[in-house]
Amino acid sequence: MKKNVVVIVADQLRPDHLGFAGKLPVRTPHLDALARQGHVFENAFVCNPVCMPNRATIMTGRWPSAHGLRTNGIPLDPDAPTYSRVMRSDGWQTSAVGKLHFQPMGYPFEDYQLDEIRETIPELYEESVTGKFGENFRSWEDMRWHFEEEVQLPDDYYGFDNVTLSSGHGDQVSGNYAHWARSRGWDPQSQAGRKNAISRYPNWDHVYESAVPAALHPTTFVTDESISRLEAFAQSERPFCLFVSFPDPHHPFAPPVEYFHRHDPAAMPIPETFYDEHEKSPSYIRSLIGKRGISDVDPMMVWAPTEDQYRHALAAELGSIEFIDDSVGRILQTIADLGLDESTIIVFTSDHGDIFGDHGLILKHFTHYQGVLRVPLIIRDLATGQGVHRELVSSADIAPTILDLAGARALPKVQGESLSGLMTGVSTRWRESLLVEEDQPFGVEDLAGPVRIRTVITERFRLTEIAGKGMTELFDLRTDPSELLNLAGDADSAELLSDARAVMLQEVLTVMDESSIPFHAA
Repeated sequence: MKKNVVVIVADQLRPDHLGFAGKLPVRTPHLDALARQGHVFENAFVCNPVCMPNRATIMTGRWPSAHGLRTNGIPLDPDAPTYSRVMRSDGWQTSAVGKLHFQPMGYPFEDYQLDEIRETIPELYEESVTGKFGENFRSWEDMRWHFEEEVQLPDDYYGFDNVTLSSGHGDQVSGNYAHWARSRGWDPQSQAGRKNAISRYPNWDHVYESAVPAALHPTTFVTDESISRLEAFAQSERPFCLFVSFPDPHHPFAPPVEYFHRHDPAAMPIPETFYDEHEKSPSYIRSLIGKRGISDVDPMMVWAPTEDQYRHALAAELGSIEFIDDSVGRILQTIADLGLDESTIIVFTSDHGDIFGDHGLILKHFTHYQGVLRVPLIIRDLATGQGVHRELVSSADIAPTILDLAGARALPKVQGESLSGLMTGVSTRWRESLLVEEDQPFGVEDLAGPVRIRTVITERFRLTEIAGKGMTELFDLRTDPSELLNLAGDADSAELLSDARAVMLQEVLTVMDESSIPFHAA
């Protein structure tokens, strides 16, 4: 029997920022209940800790070096095999609501990044942009275009019959949301954002109390539109696949007034590793720490906040998370009210994490601490029962799992593995190591771009290598789970380093894409 699928994605959310993790004073009763009803994968890692590459991985089940979207600012191949495209061809109704980010959103920093890609990696730009889309390429998800007019995305947009788009972060979001809000008397382009905020935290531009009321917020838009899709799907006998993607809790941390004051910044706990001395960290990390509190950096880039900056950001972020939880609750209640619980698979995850105070840093890019690599992953298929799993799983496993559980054909060239065997107890063997990639056309102080980072994770260790820079991190996770002591230069750890590099080599070889295979030797 074919099953329905609802995939819910939050943006830049750590698994330990949810209530059932028990680490923070955050209230997420609906996601907590989903976790109790389904399968929780406690060691779920990204294939890439950056938005676009890992979102493409979720859709294709492939590592970024294989699917081609290796860095933000490059569009995913319009013909890429995705789980939604397989389901569409097999008879499922397919729809997406919210932030997709399969193509650039047109932020000024992304325009700048495209220029850097063109200059520093011209072959990547030629292959991924002009080669597929032509010199006059304009992203279907460009924020400014959607602010200017109502843009109708093409049929079969990466396998979705229709898309209702929220393009951007925080409260100043474009896409179809902008026209939905304007039809209700609210203009996000001129009435949202920090300049219109009810209140502002003065020491970081990305923390403020949004003027957008909850009823008109992008989170509500995504929820309302998703519920409308579910109600329409329920009228048909055909199975459906719905992708729901919230722009939050990605910074700016700017929940509406109904959620902004839920948490007192002064009561926010400081991570144990906040004052990591970084004695053996790479030089660029030490440079960041040396500029603690200086927030006038690239708005997307890792930096070192003060305790006060961190506390205010966390308090605001937890408010956004609780807003999302309330919204997920509405979606789950609709599924139940429509009598679809038994026939619908629910997946909840995030595109990547956020260092969020660990080791004295915040946000992402260029650091592979587990706070940014680990993501929440909950899968509820009532036919498979419940469970908590410690195995190493990947964002690349989501697509093959969806197709397997839903009863669809397999994806071509898929590199991830279906988690259904772990869920049902059939699998007795599982991967012992996992690869994470990051490719950036730019760099930071003491780390010139372009930058290529590879990380391999096992139960025993985390090894990170920065290609051509002579920078290595090695952590023994059994004795140092907080990743405080870099063993890469330790003579006593030479054997562990050698073993870890051998594992990394095998992982890199495993995910390398293959060229065309000849029919004959000549």
